[in-house]
Amino acid sequence: MIDCRGLGLRLPGKDSNLDKVIQNHSCYRYTTRHIRIEVQKRQGKINHRAVRYGIVESFAPISVAIIMDGNGRWAQKRGLPRIAGHRRGSKAIQRILQNIRALPIQNLTLFAFSAENWARPREEVNALMRLLTDALRNHHDEFIRQEIGFRVIGCLEELPQSVQSELNKMLKATENFNERLLILALNYGSRTEIVDAVKSYTKAVQEGREDPQTLSWDTLSRYLYTGVMPDPDLIIRTSGEKRLSNFLLLQSAYAEMYFTPTLWPDFTLEELTHAIDLYKKRERRFGRTSEQIH
Repeated sequence: MIDCRGLGLRLPGKDSNLDKVIQNHSCYRYTTRHIRIEVQKRQGKINHRAVRYGIVESFAPISVAIIMDGNGRWAQKRGLPRIAGHRRGSKAIQRILQNIRALPIQNLTLFAFSAENWARPREEVNALMRLLTDALRNHHDEFIRQEIGFRVIGCLEELPQSVQSELNKMLKATENFNERLLILALNYGSRTEIVDAVKSYTKAVQEGREDPQTLSWDTLSRYLYTGVMPDPDLIIRTSGEKRLSNFLLLQSAYAEMYFTPTLWPDFTLEELTHAIDLYKKRERRFGRTSEQIH
């Protein structure tokens, strides 16, 4: 394990012993593989060169985020109420959850409810909250069985108490599971996240805990809801829409995108695997040229 917060302050040089760096730090959210890949990115040892140095086991994304879109349209196409689409969409989540350990990813973030979704009809919002509460209860044992860490990002205090109660139970039950995480974005909006981060950072400066002269992205990013979680390598959006919709705007700066016309209830493990396979074929240069990374 390694303290990912130290990444922005002092990174090892190109010839440093990464094992020694890893031994001298501790952070419950990051695995050794995370820090090796982060160091590898910043040293320019990405893609093929990274494999040559033995730093990255594969080209598979560590962190994947999904904008689960199309539940309502799925229901409307079948003459069903919108909530029927949300129920079927929860089945798609269940399919992924039950097979998550067969996937090469370590962190999966699901955009479940945006800060803007409160503007939907009250009946739909209430039904979504009930569906969320039931899902948390029903999947509790599955998380424990597979030792999957459950995390949440967003303005949770604005959610109904019944939802908060179930969230806290799941968070507590899985708090020691860190190898593989499922993260729900609930009542989440990236612009609100940024404003809250600036407020928190400003307060830290006023209290003498931060020096604005040394402000960097690594420092500011710790004040985002995602904290020290790794940025998404791959963002998937279903239903044919091609926008981020206020989701992980800063964290997705270098994310690869996969857009599919498939509605979320019809999204399968096979298509998720296909998206990961396409990601593996992409060349991630991080500002460098192809010649520099081959």
